[in-house]
Amino acid sequence: MKIAIVIPAHNEASTIMDCLTSVQLAIEQLPSTIIAYPLVVLDSCTDETLSLIRSAQVEYKIEYLTCDYRCVGRVRDLGLCHAIANGANWLACTDADSMVSADWLTQQMAHIQQQPTDMICGVVSVNSWAHLSSQTQQAYEAHYQDIMGHRHIHGANLSFNREAYLAVGGFSPLACHEDVDLVKRFENLGYAITWSNKVRVTTSSRLQARAKEGFAAFLANLERSDLQ
Repeated sequence: MKIAIVIPAHNEASTIMDCLTSVQLAIEQLPSTIIAYPLVVLDSCTDETLSLIRSAQVEYKIEYLTCDYRCVGRVRDLGLCHAIANGANWLACTDADSMVSADWLTQQMAHIQQQPTDMICGVVSVNSWAHLSSQTQQAYEAHYQDIMGHRHIHGANLSFNREAYLAVGGFSPLACHEDVDLVKRFENLGYAITWSNKVRVTTSSRLQARAKEGFAAFLANLERSDLQ
């Protein structure tokens, strides 16, 4: 098996190395029979993200692409199509402001071995509540189901096989909710989806959203509601 971990990045100099370090640790847990590598897709970066990627390219065996889309759906699809063209048959997605768990990939492989699946939707944990109100934390935790069989969808923790991804037409060119759209098309075509809380990612609690209706915007809306 060959796994590509596709990571879109737009001005993520402050977080990208923590993300890549966590991905490297997850790769190191895999058996030697499985090839895995990170593929960073830099979208309209004007900070030091590209310089950091180049500096770490050899150590972390990173591949990277650059584009100027300002559209996360197009960015993810660009990376995934590149990975598929280079032989990847299992595709894992995370985000540049997130850190995957050490067993992130081995848990995916365990799910595939236990019961064949076409897609795995994992869970996310928030990295810090320190700058948010206690009411925001309580509202989030009351909403979030950190259990097997949950129905949460995160582009920062989504993986699937090559054949199914191509069959549904890949990520749509959407600026937000591209992950929800993809999962719905998997469901509509009857592909097997595993909703797992064993496949885990820790993501940033920043409120400055890269995508207008992404996870940061969700937290910001909760915070605004609590402060009113």
